Amino acid sequence: MQSGEGEPCQKKEIMLQPNPYQGKLIVVEGIDGSGKSTQIDLLYKWLQSRGKSVYFSEWNSSDLVKSTTKLAKKEHMFTPTTFSTLQATDFADRWENRILPMLKAGVIVLADRYAFTAFARDVARGVDPDWVRNLYSFAVMPDIVYYFQVPLDVAVERITASRANIKFYEAGMDLGLSDNRITSFRLFQQRVIDQYDQMVAEFGLTVIDGAMKVKDQQKKVRQIATRKLTGWEGLPNPNVRVRRKRVTQPALAQAGMVPAVQSGGER
Repeated sequence: MQSGEGEPCQKKEIMLQPNPYQGKLIVVEGIDGSGKSTQIDLLYKWLQSRGKSVYFSEWNSSDLVKSTTKLAKKEHMFTPTTFSTLQATDFADRWENRILPMLKAGVIVLADRYAFTAFARDVARGVDPDWVRNLYSFAVMPDIVYYFQVPLDVAVERITASRANIKFYEAGMDLGLSDNRITSFRLFQQRVIDQYDQMVAEFGLTVIDGAMKVKDQQKKVRQIATRKLTGWEGLPNPNVRVRRKRVTQPALAQAGMVPAVQSGGER
C-alpha cells in the first residue's frame, strides 16, 4: 500500500475527510473499562453549563437495526464480517439522521465511540482494515478524538467489579480464543488495544491516561476542548441563560443609546 518511503498509503489520503460543517464533533474511544463513558458524560454537562448546544450519540444505538442486533447476539449468529456490516449500518443510520443534521445546525456532537471502534474491533476479529475503513468513508474526521489508554489489567478489574458477567462478543468468545470468558476477554481486548495504539499516529488521536484520577482526566479533557472551541461560535443552548454584564444607565447614555437623566429630573 505504501507508494514510497514516508508517504501515507492511499487509504489515509481518502478516509475521514476534515469536518466541513459549522458544528463540532468530539469523540471518545478506548477499550471496555477505559473510563471513557464517565468522561464524556462529565464533558457533556460541562459544555451545557457553558451555554453550548450539545447532542450525545452512542455506539450501537440505532432503532433501525436494534432488534436484529439483539437477536444475532443472543443466538451467537454473527460472523466477523456480518457483525462489521451491521454495526456500520447502525452508524450510517445515526450519522444520516442524527449526527449530520446536528453538525450542520452548529451543534457540538459528543459521540461515545465512532468509526475508530470498528477500525479496532473489526480488524481485531480479522476483518480487512482497508475494507472496514472504506465502509465508513462517508463520515468525517472528528475535531477531537480522545483515546483513553488504560492498562489491560485495570480495564479487566473495572469490568469484573462493575458487572457479574462479561458479554459474549465483548469477550471475543466468537473467535475461539479461550473457553474461559475472562481469559478470552483479555486476549481479545489486547488485540483491540494494539489496533488503537496504531491509530494514534494514523488519525492523530489525543491520548488520555485512563489510569489517572477521574478529576485529573476531566481537567485535561476540558483544557483540550477549550482550546479547540476558543473563538468558535456555535448554536447557543436556548435552555441556558448566559450571565451578562449589567450595563448602567450612564453607560448607555454615553454610548448614545438613551438620553442621559438630568439631576433632579424624572425618570
